[in-house]
Amino acid sequence: MTFKAFRIANENGTIGGRIVDAAVDELTPGDVLIRAAYSSVNYKDALAATGPKIIRQFPRIGGIDVSGIVESTSDARFQAGDKVIVTGYGLGVENDGGYAAFVRVPADWIVPLPDGLTLFDAMALGTAGFTAALAITRLEQNGLAPDRGAVAVTGSTGGVGSVAIAALSRLGYQVTAITGKDGERDYLQRLGASAVLSRHTIEFSARPIESSRWAAAVDAAGGDLLSWLVKTAQPWAGVASTGLTGGIDLRLTVIPFILRGISLIGIDSVTCPMDVRRGVWRRLATDMKPPNLRGMVREITLEALPDAFGTLLNGQARGRFVVKLPS
Repeated sequence: MTFKAFRIANENGTIGGRIVDAAVDELTPGDVLIRAAYSSVNYKDALAATGPKIIRQFPRIGGIDVSGIVESTSDARFQAGDKVIVTGYGLGVENDGGYAAFVRVPADWIVPLPDGLTLFDAMALGTAGFTAALAITRLEQNGLAPDRGAVAVTGSTGGVGSVAIAALSRLGYQVTAITGKDGERDYLQRLGASAVLSRHTIEFSARPIESSRWAAAVDAAGGDLLSWLVKTAQPWAGVASTGLTGGIDLRLTVIPFILRGISLIGIDSVTCPMDVRRGVWRRLATDMKPPNLRGMVREITLEALPDAFGTLLNGQARGRFVVKLPS
């Protein structure tokens, strides 16, 4: 039996993907075979499908997340018919990923689909949504509560930012969405942002510290924006770093950390421990679940993946791309 998959190859130094006929026997090893229902498109997917720094061994079926139904298993923790989620670990990078009708993975990577989510919902959230929820969880562990003040979210029209705004709003936080897309104010307010700040109005200075504004921040940009958030955070605030679309360099001194007790919290969704991972997914199915989840999603097929990659890499994404996989 063959099935459709989006396989990424390196052909004479040019990295790109195309739809191919694949077979189960060709997939990388694993304890559990999943009949895939949905995947999604994340910034890392776009990088993996077009650049040399993510995937090390080619060819590789792309897709760093997937939801579906267990087809067969050699691990007693699962049985055929179970609905499951896989995000992170080596999916779509070291192992064949979610852009295929069948996916085979180690059982240790699998999260049972929690009550309150459908297989579609799971990938409408996907890696980006999981990252956003993990960031909020870590900020709450740092002391964040709704009465502490406003929470800033950068990259606010993207996947992490969109879910972060909606989840924080549902939890009762006042959210300031920071965006370079001044025409997206209505979208951000529909997600739950109580204020929208144009990135173009921010003055990035060389001063080691600025007037304090934020009780916390979820940052998907990195670079100058992350540096500015640390400088403008309130005493004892946490700033969660989830991405690098704006650069990897920080222009900071130790002053915000020792004069205000700021915590810079790194968010790693790839190697997140399984007990934490399951807990975050339970919250995404309950108190963090965006009430308007489908309003931030565009459903596509494998054929549309290259266009979706380009949209993300060009900084034009709004919300989430969900990939409906061929049956």
